[in-house]
This record gives sequence, structure tokens and C-alpha cells, in this order.
Amino acid sequence: MNGQRRRRSSAAIRRIADASSIGLAFPIAIVIGYFFGQWLDGMFGTAPWMMAIFTIFGIVAGFLNALRTAIRIGREEDQESAQPGQRGGPPSEER
Repeated sequence: MNGQRRRRSSAAIRRIADASSIGLAFPIAIVIGYFFGQWLDGMFGTAPWMMAIFTIFGIVAGFLNALRTAIRIGREEDQESAQPGQRGGPPSEER
């Protein structure tokens, strides 16, 4: 029983870490897109178009990453709560 509790605890900590990484991954994607666009503008002389386009790509990539992470965390929570024999589920009818 102790091993099962430890696995659930480590899985919960991993999900918390994944959820908190969204706060960093979103702005990092935007900054990468912005600077890559600026670099392309410098190479091709297209300022500010590449910067704007790749900043928008960064925003979209950040949203998609956040959405995928949230969906994965939700699925893991659902799978964990659907496993039989765990505490915190609905009360059993055996009395």
C-alpha cells in the first residue's frame, strides 16, 4: 500500500510541475518568435513584418503548448481517479 501511495504522490508532484511550467513556456515561446523574427528582418530587410509574423507564431505555439499540457494533466487526473481501490473516490455501497 505504501508503494501505491508513493506512486500517486510522485505523479501528483509531476502534474503540478507540468502545470507550473505553462507559466514559463508561454512567454518563452513568444520571446523566441520575436527575436527570430527580428533576426530575419535584419537579414532580409523586411522590418517589422517577420518580427510581427513570428511573434504571432510564438503566441499560437504558447497557447497550443498550454492547451496540450492542460489536456494531458486532465487525462492523467481522470485516469487516476478512475482506478479502483483508491481513496477519495465515490463512497461504496457496501455497508
